[in-house]
Amino acid sequence: MFLNRLPDVDFKEIPSSRGSHSSRRMLIPCLLLGSLLGVSPLWGQSQTPDWQMKVRKYCETKDWESALHIVDQEVSRAPQDMDVRAWRARVLAWSGRLPEAEKEYLEILKISRNDPDNWMGLANVYLREGRTTEALRAFDTALKLDPNRTDLHAARARVLRAAGERNEARLEFQNALNLDPTSEEARAGLISLRPEPKHELRFGQDNDLFNFASANHEEWTSLASQWTPHWATSVAGSFYQRGGVDAGKFVGSVTRRQSRWGALTLGGAIGNDNAVIPKSEVFFDLDHGWKGGETTFVRSVETIYGQHWYWYQSSRILTLTGTAIAYLPREWTLLLGATGARSAFSGTQAEWRPSGIVRLGFPLANWGAQRLSGNVFYAAGTEDFGQVDQIGRFSSQTYGGGLRIQLTARQDLTGYASYQRRTQNRTDTSFGLSYGIHF
Repeated sequence: MFLNRLPDVDFKEIPSSRGSHSSRRMLIPCLLLGSLLGVSPLWGQSQTPDWQMKVRKYCETKDWESALHIVDQEVSRAPQDMDVRAWRARVLAWSGRLPEAEKEYLEILKISRNDPDNWMGLANVYLREGRTTEALRAFDTALKLDPNRTDLHAARARVLRAAGERNEARLEFQNALNLDPTSEEARAGLISLRPEPKHELRFGQDNDLFNFASANHEEWTSLASQWTPHWATSVAGSFYQRGGVDAGKFVGSVTRRQSRWGALTLGGAIGNDNAVIPKSEVFFDLDHGWKGGETTFVRSVETIYGQHWYWYQSSRILTLTGTAIAYLPREWTLLLGATGARSAFSGTQAEWRPSGIVRLGFPLANWGAQRLSGNVFYAAGTEDFGQVDQIGRFSSQTYGGGLRIQLTARQDLTGYASYQRRTQNRTDTSFGLSYGIHF
């Protein structure tokens, strides 16, 4: 590098006599000085200009006005510098001023049409404006200029995915991965295009240990299916062991979802009760949600109202339940629920009893596709009315919690444990485990 930048010197004029030491001493510093002066412009070119560093810092803090002020100053100094104009277009796009960013990119492309970055910038603006056709055309032009850029193929694949062209998007993500096998964006894009699972098959086992009676056990299997965005079904079968008595139950439900009013679920159950579980059940739920914002503390709220009828051999139960779920930042959730239960036994008058629950859910750890989350809850007067020991005149306080681990994208394991204190010094320790497969 230094030799290439040396000033023109006629080396034939350099004295070669050993006696000319003073001339040599003068020549060497001159050559070094000339080399340093010649290479100094290269050093300045390899460094990022100070104004770009300032713009980046302002953009990181979303101080768009200050960032644009600096860029406008640079534009006024060099109005024909398309690189500076491109910076102005980027800042306008980042700040959400999309029409201005589009206009700036179009002005740049009138003068400089051979820079694929400017075409990609314009395409991204079109994509954010929902103009996928124009975005694809701009990406096509960028790829014609530089067909070997991984980021251009991945960006075009994102547009195709947004347009619903999943097969073409998958091919484009694969092209990006072929060019750069280490591209995480291309790999994640291919994963995102895998068909979403429509079914969840679940196997579970629950246990209740009493200090006043023998233990109860339950084994169950359920299948929940999301057939279309609007229709879903669920079926489940349970087998019970209650104080030496066996029983079984089948449950089914259908759900209709509508974007305006939410979801309506209708269902029922029938069982071989043997006087320890309900012989029949009917229920419905109304579910509706409201979105907040990504910057608000409560991101969204879901409310559920349900009614459930239970018919036992010697009693009838009606429950009215209201539940609110608040979705908080960083995947935290808060559930509040209240239930009013009307019990009617043969030969007695009907009686209403209240109960309530509060549950806090939170993430715990994340190892790539594997995720661990947990919850803790407290309930007062809570009964599920699905078995004989949960009906009658008693009050209770329940403390518990659960864990859920996402083993893979399509498998999870869930467990829980709780401790219930009832009147008359009675206790119920519950725990259970379930395994889910999504396909």
